[in-house]
This record gives sequence, structure tokens and C-alpha cells, in this order.
Amino acid sequence: MNPEQSEEQHGKPVGRRVFLGTLGLGALGIVAAPALQRGLEGFLGAVAGQDPTGLTGLLPNGGGFRYYSVAASVPHKNAADYQLKIDGLVDRPRTYTLADLRALPQTRLVKDVQCVTGWRVPGTPFEGVRLSRLLDLAGVRGTAKAIRFTCFDGTYTESLTLDQARRPDILVALRMQDKDISHDHGGPVRLYVAPMYFYKSAKWLSGITVTDRVEPGYWEHLGYDVDAWVGRSNGRTDEPTN
Repeated sequence: MNPEQSEEQHGKPVGRRVFLGTLGLGALGIVAAPALQRGLEGFLGAVAGQDPTGLTGLLPNGGGFRYYSVAASVPHKNAADYQLKIDGLVDRPRTYTLADLRALPQTRLVKDVQCVTGWRVPGTPFEGVRLSRLLDLAGVRGTAKAIRFTCFDGTYTESLTLDQARRPDILVALRMQDKDISHDHGGPVRLYVAPMYFYKSAKWLSGITVTDRVEPGYWEHLGYDVDAWVGRSNGRTDEPTN
């Protein structure tokens, strides 16, 4: 679901002409103006959903990122219909609108983004609400041990321990690369877990449930590490992002 993992795609095969055209547009996007690059991002997002080979995910897209989704299609959300539900082992469950989240104090982090497949996007700005602040507002109960994240693509899930979730470099992010997070990058709201591989930073975030145990997420069920510290997990030795 994140723009740095490979996964099984669903849908009809992309025709040879469409794929070759996509390759041409990808090469052009490397040197094109920002407006053309944004158009390419939208085109690749649409084509990737119909490409079972995953080859479109190899093309440049959105400032060094690549478009991936583990769902065949993802609904679009905006300020009119977006909601983030916080529930589980809390005293004050709440559902936030996008306006509610924007009204809270915002934190900006600029760190490298590291993909578990090996590529990195350096110095990437993210802005949003610290997850720890939302947990404090909800009133986490003493029996809580972990957090489960769900997404409005209907497929992706992730998890953190409660101690990990309270780190100051974990955000419920509203902005990325100094602009509102686009749909293709997981917007309007996504999780950002700065010190871990990017599959932990769930796109299209819709639910934060406080639980009494860690529940492995989508990629963990497929063999990825639950604790995904950059350089200290998944058999990799990448330089830390923090």
C-alpha cells in the first residue's frame, strides 16, 4: 500500500501499447516540469491498478516515490467525507474530520524515507499531528499495550507497540513534501513512522484502535518484521533514517 513496496496486483493485463506508452511517459517525467510530473503521477496511479505485473511500479513517480497499492481500487476521500476513528482501550473515543486534525498543533519532520526493498528518498518533509497527542486526548487505559491501524482501502493494516507509538517522530501526517498529501501518496491522511521501513507508514489511514497486544499487519503476515527499524530488521543494514 505504500509507495515503496512491491505486492500482488489485481485486474486485467495492460496491453503492450499502453505499457510502452507508460515507459515513454516515465522517462519523460524524469526531466519534465513539475506540472507534467504531477500529471504522470495520476496516470501511473490509474494504470497501476490495472497492471498485474507490477512493472508500472518501477517507473519514477512523485519526487522519487513509486505508486503501489495492495487493493485493486481505493476510494477517494477529501475534507467533506474523510474521518479518522480512534477507539479501543481508550476513555474518550472520537472520530476526527480533516478539519479537526488540521486545527491541532502540527509537527514538521524532515528525514530520509527508506524502502525495505533498498531505495531511499532523502530529506523528505512530513507534517502532521503527533500520534502521541491523539492518544493523550483519547485517554489510553492502563491495560493497553499496542495500536492497530486500519485504512480505507479496506485491505491494509499495521501495528505499533504503545511505546513505539508515543515516540515524537511518529505522525498522523497531513502534508508530505510541503504540500497536502495526494491520494496516490495515501492522502488525505496517512501514518508516518520515521525510524522504520516505510511499509509501517500506512497509507489512507482511517482507524487507530488501542489494543492489549500487537496484531501483525498486512506485510508482517507475508514475512516482513513486525518491529521494522531501519538498518536493524528484515535482514538489512541500511543507514538509520533518524
